[in-house]
Amino acid sequence: MSITTPEGGLTTLGYGLFIAAAILLVIAASFLYSKKSSGKKLSTKQLVFCAMAMALAFITSYLKVFALPYGGSVTLFSMLFICLIGYWYGPGPGIMTGLAYGILQFLQEPYVLSFFQVCCDYILAFAGLGLSGLFYKSKNGLVKGYILGILVRGAFHSLGGYLYWMDYMPENFPQSLTALYPIIYNYSYILAEGIITVIVISLPPVAKALAQVKRSAVS
Repeated sequence: MSITTPEGGLTTLGYGLFIAAAILLVIAASFLYSKKSSGKKLSTKQLVFCAMAMALAFITSYLKVFALPYGGSVTLFSMLFICLIGYWYGPGPGIMTGLAYGILQFLQEPYVLSFFQVCCDYILAFAGLGLSGLFYKSKNGLVKGYILGILVRGAFHSLGGYLYWMDYMPENFPQSLTALYPIIYNYSYILAEGIITVIVISLPPVAKALAQVKRSAVS
């Protein structure tokens, strides 16, 4: 039985296998995080904050300022909410939540060319947003972490575009642009949203409000 449809989506079997694999990845990531954190686990309150942030990210991903013709869009700060989790709790919870969010994005708009393409476009790209947590104890950590997170997301999208999506370009597409086009295309919408977001979260009232939310989230 095939796991993909002729249109590139998933069959029932495909959904089942992908969900099973995703669950195993989440369990493995949780195990590794708990081992490295000396048994320290997220509290119920912290898990609620993670769930709320991921829900807001998912909702705002539908609120698109504009969308590109071959996928990708500037949304109403959807990437920020995943980066906030890393900013609150560090890279471990940030990456795990980004991974779960990537699964939601896949289920929302699935398209399959290969397993590795799915990993690049969904799993690794959104998990990369959780690397914002590398700066969670740093001054201006949210801005630094957010920039790192979106750059990593763009890198995985670009890799997937270069390895897979370029094969679907028209025959008259200039070969000289093959290496640059995935980078230009993917970073065009990611950086557009990123610039807007950095400007907004750098405004003193917004920065103060986000700092208060962090104190509430980690207390």
